Order: sequence, then C-alpha cells, then structure tokens
Amino acid sequence: MQKVALFVFNGDPMCFIHVLLNALDMPAKGYEPRIVVEGAATKLIPELAAVDHPLNKLWEKVKKQGLVAGVCKACSQKMGTLEDARKQDLAFLDEMNGHPSIARFRQEGYEVITF
Repeated sequence: MQKVALFVFNGDPMCFIHVLLNALDMPAKGYEPRIVVEGAATKLIPELAAVDHPLNKLWEKVKKQGLVAGVCKACSQKMGTLEDARKQDLAFLDEMNGHPSIARFRQEGYEVITF
C-alpha cells in the first residue's frame, strides 16, 4: 500500500471536507492515508466534535478508522483547542519544536499532500 500523509493547514471547512473525503476514499484504492491537522485547521477540532456540525459524521468516521495521525500540539495550543483535541483522544505531533515533522513522514515512506 502506498502511504499518503494529508497535512491540512487550512481552517476552512470547505477545504477540510476534501481531506476527510479523500482519506475515506483512499483505502479502497490501495492507499494508506493519515491526516495531520496543522495550523489554522486546528481551530476546527471542537467544531468537528459537535454532533450538529455538517462534518461531524465524516470526522467521526476517519477517527474510528484510525486515519488521523494527530494534531499539531503547538498550533492547537495557539488556537485554544489543545484540550478539545485531548478530549477526543487525538495524538499530539510535536517532534519539530512543537510541530509535526513532514520530514519524519517522508522518512517513513509517506507521500505528503498539503491542504
């Protein structure tokens, strides 16, 4: 399986939906996707958990399938969503001065796509 890391920086839900849809579509087509929530996208963490949010069902589905690699610890702290991420049992990625390392994903064989 080809490994793909979907780094989502954009905090616009209309961008985020495409990350979720692609992550859910990829396994059936021979890919191993992982979502990394970075930058402004970390502000969506509490919104996505709200049952009445339009992306909630997709968000819960990617989490249940283990497709979320984690959340940028520094950015979630800056955006005030660190505790929300913790409540959702999301992993914190902080190996590069508090941020996820794209190089680590590349070293692990992931193709990196940014949103």
